[in-house]
Amino acid sequence: MVFKSKITDILVWVAVFTAVSGFAQIPPGYYNGTEGLSGESLRSALFGIIHDHTELTYASLWTHFQSTDRKTDGSVWDMYSDVPGGNPAYTYTFVVDQCGNYGAEGDCYNREHSFPKSWFNDAAPMVTDLFHIYPTDGYVNGQRSNYPFGEVGNASWTSTNGSKVGNSSFAGYPGIVFEPIDAYKGDFARTYFYMVTCYLDQVSTWSSPMLSGNNLSAWARDMLVQWSNADPVSTKETERNDAVYDVQDNRNPYIDHPEWVGAIWGLPTGLIEMTSQDITIWYSGNQIHFRQTNAGPGELIITNLLGQQIKRYRVHQPSVEYTADLIPGIYIMTFLGIDIVFSQKVMVSCH
Repeated sequence: MVFKSKITDILVWVAVFTAVSGFAQIPPGYYNGTEGLSGESLRSALFGIIHDHTELTYASLWTHFQSTDRKTDGSVWDMYSDVPGGNPAYTYTFVVDQCGNYGAEGDCYNREHSFPKSWFNDAAPMVTDLFHIYPTDGYVNGQRSNYPFGEVGNASWTSTNGSKVGNSSFAGYPGIVFEPIDAYKGDFARTYFYMVTCYLDQVSTWSSPMLSGNNLSAWARDMLVQWSNADPVSTKETERNDAVYDVQDNRNPYIDHPEWVGAIWGLPTGLIEMTSQDITIWYSGNQIHFRQTNAGPGELIITNLLGQQIKRYRVHQPSVEYTADLIPGIYIMTFLGIDIVFSQKVMVSCH
């Protein structure tokens, strides 16, 4: 038996009470105290959980990269040169290809503060926090400089994998920005949400076009929410989250619970609510059936009435089935695409 109803308060799916992710090894009880929270109350609670962590040395980052940023073939996972599903122009071997000097792409890899360290005056512990420091090509890192992340109109420089430098085309900021490729925009967005949460008590003293007071500036918030929505959490991120936790004893909550991005910063500007004429979801035969018309790729998130996340699936096709042995009860099934959202209640009866 299935019934549908329009969910008028779309934030019901992101105002998570005790969401459970099956994509990462979250220690039991790690997020205790976040139940029922949203907005600044949730960000403050997360600050209390993740702020105190092991401070690393700058030299040790080289070694830690070998566990946090290693590809399956053993090479360095450089998001400024990688071509997902393709062949990058160059790859790096740990240790032997560390920078040094460089004069062009492909010379060596270094330690990129994706959240530029000049924004917080090279202060500790931010300057060695692995959650925002990644191994990247030295030359591309130099081209990025300390420009904000953004979306480029006309590029003044483009890397071999398509990362760009140029004037911002995103409303609200006209300056020069660095744009990573689409496949890693969500990674960097969740990195920034981490930074303004883990250092909530210090953000107001930092200086960046992407910041305002103790939070993100309006344009940066809107852009990063869109990036996080369009590029969902990947296996790479969850595995890196676990690896960094092993090193510095804290986690990025927006990798464990990407729905908390919406719970704190809201849904992307211009999000369109779809109707049952566009998307249909039902459950039968131990399977969740999903049908859509022109909604595009996204994520299907299954929660119970307590707000607990039961399942999460990537959607890449207009018609698909997912095996899910759900116990009888009422579930909220939400599809979140790049610019659209759809939610409905589904009752699962006895098999």
